[in-house]
This record gives sequence, C-alpha cells and structure tokens, in this order.
Amino acid sequence: MDKTVITFTGDIGFDGYMKDRWRDASLLSGSVASFLQDSTHVVANIEGPVYDGTVTGRENSVSALLHSIDPGACTFLSAIGADIWNICNNHIMDAGPEGLASTIEHAKKSAALTLGAGMDLGEASAPLILPEAGGIGMIGVGYQRACRKADVSTAGCFSWSDLDLIGQRIKEIKRSCRWCIVVAHAGEEFTALPSPYTRERYLKYLDMGADIVIAHHPHVVNNYELIGNKAIFYSLGNFIFDTDYQRSQMYTQYGVLLKITFTEDGFTFLPMGIEVDRTAETIKECSLPTIFADVPAEEYELLKCLAAKVLIENTKRQLRYLRPADFSDASEDDFRRNFYEPLRSGRVPGETLDMQIIYPLSQKAADGKWSASRLHGIKDHMLSMIP
Repeated sequence: MDKTVITFTGDIGFDGYMKDRWRDASLLSGSVASFLQDSTHVVANIEGPVYDGTVTGRENSVSALLHSIDPGACTFLSAIGADIWNICNNHIMDAGPEGLASTIEHAKKSAALTLGAGMDLGEASAPLILPEAGGIGMIGVGYQRACRKADVSTAGCFSWSDLDLIGQRIKEIKRSCRWCIVVAHAGEEFTALPSPYTRERYLKYLDMGADIVIAHHPHVVNNYELIGNKAIFYSLGNFIFDTDYQRSQMYTQYGVLLKITFTEDGFTFLPMGIEVDRTAETIKECSLPTIFADVPAEEYELLKCLAAKVLIENTKRQLRYLRPADFSDASEDDFRRNFYEPLRSGRVPGETLDMQIIYPLSQKAADGKWSASRLHGIKDHMLSMIP
C-alpha cells in the first residue's frame, strides 16, 4: 500500500541561547535525530528569515523579539531531512521583503519547498502538492496582525483570515488529492488550550474540507482534538528555540515532534516529546507533555474558562517581562485596564489577543465548573500555571 510519513516540528530559531548551535553535531540526541530521519518528509517551521543582512524589524517592535537565522544553518536543516519549510509566521518579515526573498532562495538551494509565504499573494497561498498516498496538499496560514499579510504585489504571509481564498485553495487541493493539511501559525502565546475563537477557526477549516490542522506559535504544547476521521493539533510548542523571553514563561522548554503516516485509506500519528536541555543547549527526548491529549468538545467546554485564566496569568508574566516599569508591581485593576484598551497592541477583535473576550471568560473559572472535567492530568497541568 502506498504510504508516506511526514514529521512536523514546532518553532525553530537559531538565536538567543541557540545562536550557532546548528554547528554542533550533538545538538539533537540520537533518538530525536532518528525520529526525524525515519520520515519521507519533514515540515520545519522556520521562525525568522534565513538572512545574513541587518534585521531592523518592524515599527514599534521590541528588539528582543526579532529573529533571524544564519544561512549556515541550512546545512543542519538538510541533515535532518527538512525538505519543506513553513515560512508563514510572525517573524519571517523581521528583515522585510529582502529577508523573505533570501529565505526562499536559500530554500531552493537546499532543495526544500516553502509553504505559506511568498513575494506576492499567489506565491504565498499556492498549495504544496505531494503525489504520495493518493495525493497530499498543504497550505500554510498565519494569524493577523503580526504575520504580515501578502497581497497581489506585496510580499508576506497567507492570512488565516482570508477565508474565501483559503476555502478556494482547500477545494483546489481536494479536487486532486486525498488529503488536505492546513499548517497554521496562530493561537495565543503561552496558552494551555486554544482560545474559543482559535478553535472555531480551525474547525471551520475542517468544515471547508481540510482533513488535518497542525499549528504552532504558542511556544508551548497544547492539546489535540480528534473529530471523526479528522484532527486538529493546536500547538507543537518549541523545537529548537530558547531565549530569555521564552524562559520568562513556564513549559516553553518542551515540544512535540509529530509523525503522521498517510495511506489512501487513513492516517495514524506518532508523537515524540522533546525538551530543550537548558544546561547543554541540546534537544533530547522526554515524556510527552500531559497537555498533549485529546480534548473532545464537551471537555473543552468545561475547561475553556480555566484555560482562559491560564492565558491571563501568562499574559501578566509577559507584560512584567516586556514592560517592567509599568507592570512589575501592577494591581489587578492595572492589568484589567490594559486588557480592555480598545487599541491594545496586536489585538484583532474576535481573532487575536482579544482580551476583551478572554478576560471575562477567565473570571468564570471562579465558579469551579471546570472541576467536573474527567481530564485530571490536563486540569493539574493548567493549575500548575496559575499562581
């Protein structure tokens, strides 16, 4: 039976504590390297431009949050079998169109295909088609606003909100392929379970005809959800990524490598838990994070208020890290005023960083209805993140 094995990674960034670590042959433990090599394809999320120029970033960006990757790291990506680069993310434009063009050029030199971003909307939204297992088509999408949107003549990412075109691309894939995968760089940073609007968006992709959604960006592992013969993996967490910004939050040293085996009849998946060893700055195998479990709709409804409270607490940590003068000694009222600012940085109403939805939802956790959930490990994981 014709089959293919595709392994998906979480975020990859060779800066911060990982700067130049691609040079070290011992960066990946033997079991992690073998897991990747035992794949037909590896889809790697390249978190930043592969570029040897100056990264000046976007207006009003925090310099500590800008990322780029030394072109020398392409040798490492080739060695792990990363023949598909997801370049749709909130850092791919950190060096502007020139950095994106450089990334695409280095991918070509590395015999790798790119996904989700391009020098115009046509290139960014173009499906990637693999002929195996009855045909597998992929598109990459990224959240507003930070995943700078491509347009007819503007370089950037395929926006996760361009629903008409996403629907067209999914139909285009399904006309010739058995499988359609949406790779999404979206969801809230450091959340434990997806926000309601993130979950609704991914469910919509399935309703449009996609079979699997695989996401990253939160920098921590999230749950997955099996829906009939379809699946959503809400966040694979970090793969090779370690900065002070990451260390200011809990569980950012953990990730999941996700191996999916496709045939024309169905798919199976095999996850590997991974951990950034912050002493040696290497990546090793570990137990699967407790949060990486199937959370069906009825359990999600019980747990979403507690998850919102986790997100609020982690956002407070984020604000204390990024703006210590304003938030080191902030009161609950100070945070509440920040959350309810109509023009809060990065907010897209009903889509991204919408604390006017998340904050009131978090307050409902006080009624304790989440305690009725049977997913005790997930409850304990989330409670460990709340002071």
